[in-house]
Amino acid sequence: MSDPATNPLEELGLSLDDIPQTDPLDEALAELQGVMDKDHVLGPFDDEMMEDGEPETATAATPAAESNLQKLVMSIPVQMDVVIGSAEMPVSDLIGMEAGSVVMLNRKIGEPVDICVNGTKIATGEIQSLDDDPSRLGVRITALEKS
Repeated sequence: MSDPATNPLEELGLSLDDIPQTDPLDEALAELQGVMDKDHVLGPFDDEMMEDGEPETATAATPAAESNLQKLVMSIPVQMDVVIGSAEMPVSDLIGMEAGSVVMLNRKIGEPVDICVNGTKIATGEIQSLDDDPSRLGVRITALEKS
């Protein structure tokens, strides 16, 4: 075992002056930013090459590419939840629940409900039965959240 007063770097023949004082994470982030900046300047990747063998750089995305990207983004599924209320209770009450137990929520019948997308409240609304299928519920948006 080495003497606690001995610096392990000295045992390797190094000093603190030999070790770079930059954070490897900062270096990696700077390199990634440089790659992203270069990618932004070059534009979208294209397999076509110019006559001199260099990749052809795009100056602007084509309207068709923008349209395809927009279609792709618009097709991403999101989770929408309608929150009719919540309740807070001690664990002892939760453990004591059984079929038929009633939990009192923090909202009354007829009060607006929260409409959340991916966990973020985007609107409020009111619960309704659907005209074409009265056995199903829907929500009518009454107000959008200000961004």
